[in-house]
Amino acid sequence: MEKVTIRPVGAAEMPLLDTALRALSEDLGDPHRADVAALCAAATGPCPAFHALLAVSGDAARGAVLFSPCFSTVRGIAGLYVSDLWVSRAARGTGLGRGLLAAAAARAHRLWNAGYLRLDVYDDSAGAQGFYDRLGLAPMAGQRTLALAGDGFDRLKGEA
Repeated sequence: MEKVTIRPVGAAEMPLLDTALRALSEDLGDPHRADVAALCAAATGPCPAFHALLAVSGDAARGAVLFSPCFSTVRGIAGLYVSDLWVSRAARGTGLGRGLLAAAAARAHRLWNAGYLRLDVYDDSAGAQGFYDRLGLAPMAGQRTLALAGDGFDRLKGEA
C-alpha cells in the first residue's frame, strides 16, 4: 500500500469523506442518509457540527474519523466525541485506526483543549470492541447512551 497521509477535510474533499462514510455504513449494515450537501452544511458556519480527518493514499480514502466537541462537568474538561471511525479493509491491522484517533485527539486538543475521548460502539461489533479495549477505552459504569430524534425531537424543540 502507498504511503497514507492523515489530513483535515476541506470542502473539496467532502465527496471523498462521503464515500468513506458510506463504506462505514455498509460495513455496519446501517442506513446512510447524509449526503455531500448535508456534510458540507454541517461542517461549515460559525459552529460546525463536526470536524473530520481523512487518511488518504493516492486519491483513495483509506480511513476517516468524524468528531465533535463535548464537555463533562464530572471531569471538568472538554472532550471529543467520535461519532464515526472507518478504516478500509485493506488498511485494517496497520495501526491506521489508532493513528486516526490520535490525530483527532491532537486536533481537538489544539482546537478546544480536549482532555478526553468518548465514543459509542455497537454491542455486536466484537472487532471494534477489541480494538477499543486494546487502546484502553472502557465502558462508563452506570451509563448508557440515549437518543431522541424525529417527531419526539421536533416536539421537544417546539416547546421552547
